[in-house]
Amino acid sequence: MTRVAIYARFSSQMQRDASIEDQVRLCQERADREGWEVAERFSDRAVSGASMLRPGLQTLLDAAQDGRIDVVLAEALDRLSRDQADIAAIYKRLSFAGVLIVTLAEGEIGELQVGLKGTMNQLFLKDLATKTRRGLRGRVEAGRSGGGNSYGYDVVRRLGADGQLVTGERRINEGEAETIRRILRDFAKGQSPKAIARQLNEEGIPGPRGKLWRDTAIRGHRTRGTGLLNNELYIGRLVWNRQRYVKDPETGKRVSRLNESSDWITTEVPELRIVEDELWQAVKARQGEIDASPAVQGIKRSRFWEKRRKTHLLTGLLFCGACGGNMATVGKDYVACSNARKLGTCEHHRSYKRGVLEAAVLDLLRTRLMHPEAVAAFIKSFSEATNAEAGAQEAVRSRLNAERAAATRKLDGLYDAIAEGLRTPGLKAKLEELEGRIIDLNAQLSAPPPSPVRLSPNLSELYRQKVTELARTLSDPEIRTEALEIVRGLIERVSVRHADDSVTIELEGALTAMIGLAQNEQSRPEAACSVKVVAGVGFEPTTFRL
Repeated sequence: MTRVAIYARFSSQMQRDASIEDQVRLCQERADREGWEVAERFSDRAVSGASMLRPGLQTLLDAAQDGRIDVVLAEALDRLSRDQADIAAIYKRLSFAGVLIVTLAEGEIGELQVGLKGTMNQLFLKDLATKTRRGLRGRVEAGRSGGGNSYGYDVVRRLGADGQLVTGERRINEGEAETIRRILRDFAKGQSPKAIARQLNEEGIPGPRGKLWRDTAIRGHRTRGTGLLNNELYIGRLVWNRQRYVKDPETGKRVSRLNESSDWITTEVPELRIVEDELWQAVKARQGEIDASPAVQGIKRSRFWEKRRKTHLLTGLLFCGACGGNMATVGKDYVACSNARKLGTCEHHRSYKRGVLEAAVLDLLRTRLMHPEAVAAFIKSFSEATNAEAGAQEAVRSRLNAERAAATRKLDGLYDAIAEGLRTPGLKAKLEELEGRIIDLNAQLSAPPPSPVRLSPNLSELYRQKVTELARTLSDPEIRTEALEIVRGLIERVSVRHADDSVTIELEGALTAMIGLAQNEQSRPEAACSVKVVAGVGFEPTTFRL
């Protein structure tokens, strides 16, 4: 029987969840008419069709790659994607997997429909963007917000004379406005954004969206007009269309691009002024002094933003053991708690050399996390639990087999009765019921039976050998990237804590990924688990920049 996956999507928060249900219902009716079996259903709610970075779509493509479906059924081709390049890529991936695309609107999809509909959908997106921008521009020229809300203002919600909701209106939040004036005064007097943010957090003054203050929220980007120090709305000037967003074809993510100043739309809104011109000019004067300083000029000449940051072994995996916050780079080769450095909300002020932490983590992976006794205990408990689950599945299969045998005997008896001339009003219905039940049981029994789990007793030694090999390859530039990602895949989290002149590292590792590495096979998704080993690594205090 043809196995079908139904895919449904709606793109806007303004639409209803019922839209998904409506699409699925219509697709289900089509599948029933064709006699197809709906094996799986996938959906994406409030996600744009201009991007392939949708969990429902990606899971659908994985199902096709795994051979679990034969047909993808959707309401229309634009449910899968509105982007011309993306729909072509989806079609190629599904075709390679031997999976057809069928839609209620266009029927079976081929190269012709992909080309024509993809072009039409792309034009629709462009036309929609143009109309949206036209509407936003009209709103901005009328003195209302073009989207989003700045710190210092409240959104006004009211109905217009026509009974429709009026959008884009703002009013000053006096409490937040006083905080803005204070921040600008402190900056003009010489305080740094980091010091200002720390003081506000110490006083318990909530930041934008009720979160803690960060120096980046205050500093922002001068050219792009972001951050409290650069928001011209505070002097009663609404500026729109400073930047645009384009999609990176490699990642599917949107990237901002600065527009020419001649394309900016500026509207005076004196009723929204919070800061007087004298204070604003004092802020701009200090920003100019900072920009002209030799240090900033040197940074600009280096054009560091054009250089891709190097990924280290523990990038994104290091956390402060005191507050749980991220540890960030400070200087060239050191890391420290970001909350302690920027927010002042943590007492863990010490920094650590990245190379020493990486060496300690690799040593933990080799020697402690896969210790023979721990591995033996894990293998025993994991095998028992997995095989117990397999036993339960086998018991279900036995019951289904017994039920199928009983249904088959009853069906054979009815066939014999018909052959002998028996005819009753309910006989046909009983036959159809038994035949349908047998088809259903056969479908359930078509999956392969679970196989027993067997893990190598030499797992810990195999693992240590492979991690040692990977660690050595981290210094080889030709294969460093691949080795780095493999080792990083074995680590979930590394917490660093300092106490009594020693450093303790808590390493949480993905044990099933380690088993897969040792056995040269991918770990089973259903076996996903982790183990945490706490290792007290007594570094000499002089090892670090204390």
